[in-house]
Amino acid sequence: MLAQQRQQTILERVRRDGGVRVADLVRELGVSDMTIRRDLEALAERGLVEKVHGGATAAGPGSTEEPGFTAKSARQRAEKDAIARRAAALVRPGTAVALSAGTTIWTLAHHLVDVPDLTVITNSVRVADVFHRAPRPDRTVVLTGGVRTPSDALVGPVAVAAIRRLHVDTLFLGVHGMSVRAGFTTPNLLEAETDRELVASATRLVVPADHTKWGTVGISTIAELSEAHLVITDEGLPQAAREELAAHVGGLIVAEGRASAPPAGSGPDDPT
Repeated sequence: MLAQQRQQTILERVRRDGGVRVADLVRELGVSDMTIRRDLEALAERGLVEKVHGGATAAGPGSTEEPGFTAKSARQRAEKDAIARRAAALVRPGTAVALSAGTTIWTLAHHLVDVPDLTVITNSVRVADVFHRAPRPDRTVVLTGGVRTPSDALVGPVAVAAIRRLHVDTLFLGVHGMSVRAGFTTPNLLEAETDRELVASATRLVVPADHTKWGTVGISTIAELSEAHLVITDEGLPQAAREELAAHVGGLIVAEGRASAPPAGSGPDDPT
């Protein structure tokens, strides 16, 4: 079993049981004590678990935690880029797309800057800035107003009103988590309302989400899994999870490979 697969197995156990013991993992996974401790350290560095004496527990504080954009952008960068490249292949010239907030969608935006005759609707300051930095005379970008969240989304009544009468071919929706029970979720109540309006505006809903989003539940549901026409994830999602997810969504694509991160000079700390 590869380290990434082993760590995903450990993470799923933590999320299911609330915690794990090193001794139990050594016995069940057939690896050394040191290997398990390295795995727990790697998961803790990513903020996915909290190390305790003899094991690890689920990371808090829970369903309303909303990390800032910079913190989230440092996680799973290669996986997000592989997903974004696959998602970008779905976009054709002359279409209208909506891009919600989120670091995976921000990564996708970098791969759409050369698509001609594109209309982009977004409630993300970061996404709008990507297109602002690479202007094209044949592209239209509409940035909604609204109240800015820690993840640099514009949300609330102003954003909802701006989106309500719009119609797009495809929405690429960034999510905090996805599960069979809760669907696609966010930790921000106002963002959920705004994202639901984006879903209503779109003919097709595509959710690009890396494997760490599976089993994560935010406080508010944006959409049920069945509303997604397509989910694009990465190879880190275990086979059992792939089968369960595929049974509930319109289609599932697993982006192959660990592509390079976004180009230098387009990092999350660039001014907006």
